[in-house]
Amino acid sequence: MAPSLRQAYRRRWWMAVTAVVENLLCSAVLLGWGSLLIMLKREGFYSHLCSVNDSVVVSLGNSTDGEVEEWLSCVDQEEMLNLGFTIGSFLLSATTLPLGILMDKFGPRPIRLVGSSCFGLSCVMMAVSAYDPDVLSALIFLALSLNGFGGICLTFTSLTLPNMFGALSSTVMSLMIGSYASSAVTFPGVKLIYDAGVSFQAIMWMWAGLAGFVFVNCFVNWPTDGFPTPDEVDYSKILTLQELPSSDQKAVGERLSQKNGDIRHSTEKLPNGPDAAPSAVPFRRSVFSPIFLWSLVTMGMSQLRIIFFMGAMNKMLEFMVTHGEANPPEQLVLQAEEAVSFYSSIFGTLQLLCLATCPLIGYIMDWKMKECNEEKTVPPGIEQSGPKRDGKIQKVTNAMRAFILTNLLLLLFGVFCLIDNLPLQILTFILHTMVRGFIHSCCGGLYAAVYPSNHFGTLTGLQSMISAVIALLQQPLFIAMVGPLKGDPYWINLGLLILSFAGFLLPGYLFYHRRHLLREKAARDKRAAGQEMQALNHSEANGYKPHSNGLAAVEA
Repeated sequence: MAPSLRQAYRRRWWMAVTAVVENLLCSAVLLGWGSLLIMLKREGFYSHLCSVNDSVVVSLGNSTDGEVEEWLSCVDQEEMLNLGFTIGSFLLSATTLPLGILMDKFGPRPIRLVGSSCFGLSCVMMAVSAYDPDVLSALIFLALSLNGFGGICLTFTSLTLPNMFGALSSTVMSLMIGSYASSAVTFPGVKLIYDAGVSFQAIMWMWAGLAGFVFVNCFVNWPTDGFPTPDEVDYSKILTLQELPSSDQKAVGERLSQKNGDIRHSTEKLPNGPDAAPSAVPFRRSVFSPIFLWSLVTMGMSQLRIIFFMGAMNKMLEFMVTHGEANPPEQLVLQAEEAVSFYSSIFGTLQLLCLATCPLIGYIMDWKMKECNEEKTVPPGIEQSGPKRDGKIQKVTNAMRAFILTNLLLLLFGVFCLIDNLPLQILTFILHTMVRGFIHSCCGGLYAAVYPSNHFGTLTGLQSMISAVIALLQQPLFIAMVGPLKGDPYWINLGLLILSFAGFLLPGYLFYHRRHLLREKAARDKRAAGQEMQALNHSEANGYKPHSNGLAAVEA
């Protein structure tokens, strides 16, 4: 039996804490691909594609009887496994649009239940396929697909929880996004357990049990209906309400779950019904607006840059040790394996930085917003303390600055990728983590600033889906790197660095858009001042005189 909204509100802190932990352990864990790839290769997934002549021996796998097993590793194996990562990471981003539509219709509860089930099933499939990888290697594609889909279901539904926290909603939201971005640390942590001697099958079975806990927690604590925004329900009074009959509760829940995004557009709040609502902005206009189209360029390019680095990181690190030698000596091969294992663990650990960096970009997006005159009225007789900022202009300005900072970090990241120095890659990992945490917050803040709120979810989902399609290009880039380029990533990284300059097109247009808004505001202020002066002259000509206390004049 699903709890009511009142019961869910009482449990909101439990739900928030467990959602952060669940996001950290079960959401975008696939982004820690470098560590998972090492474990899959050691377990022998697709090692049957390798022949003795064109492969190297991996002798670090764990076995249940304590003996060290040896597996072959080759380029064909890495291409197949990287294809699985490409499909899984695609689903991790591309399914946000249909998920948003389904969640608007059915609420977050069924989506979260399905997501936890898919994630648990993916762990079971990886555990089963590891028993006989020569026969069951193909299951890894379905397992990684379910892993990506289940992870984004958990992430997407947790973003509705901050509605219940009032003034703390921004903090809770940053924790949700930060825990999602930091979940890439999970597979490096799992690899440490794997290196300690725990079998891959046992780890996956335990992880499936954790997904079962997520399912039970959602079944017990998450309500059937979504969490209304503070504009739609007063959460401070929800605990004082008397428990309603179940039929009334359902009716109230259905009414609250009908979100139009902007409460000013809600017909329940208007005295004259639907006819009094302002004309809605057509969704087509939002989709084909220059800001959204430029954001597709920026987000698609950034997503391709981020995903390609995650998928090819191990080969890049290996090349920095072997320098592309066709037949490297055994000692150099072991040195390369140790370097890849060490630096992939560092990369995974640094993903926890997202928990610290996401609130930073949120602070930039909220800069001086308290000084804006959004929805504020000045009581009669009280003069304003000074000129107020325009809320929309300030939001666009903040988004422009946030995108400029993010693109500068992305360029710096691209430059460091070109330098053949292993210790320097730690700084590259830090920049990669910061960019990955910043870029989505920037885009979400921009959409919230310039588009109607009832378009926000659909636009965000559409942008994520298109960016995921563009990110599919990382697979042919990876094949080109390990094939014709003999593992050398220099020319691909150089091309992506040049492509990164396209990210400045969006803040450039935002600068132009901001100037247009400033001119419009100046024209409105000038027109309002002229009308006020005209009204004042008219009142003086008809015998009206303003009172000295600042109150409106009263006709004699």
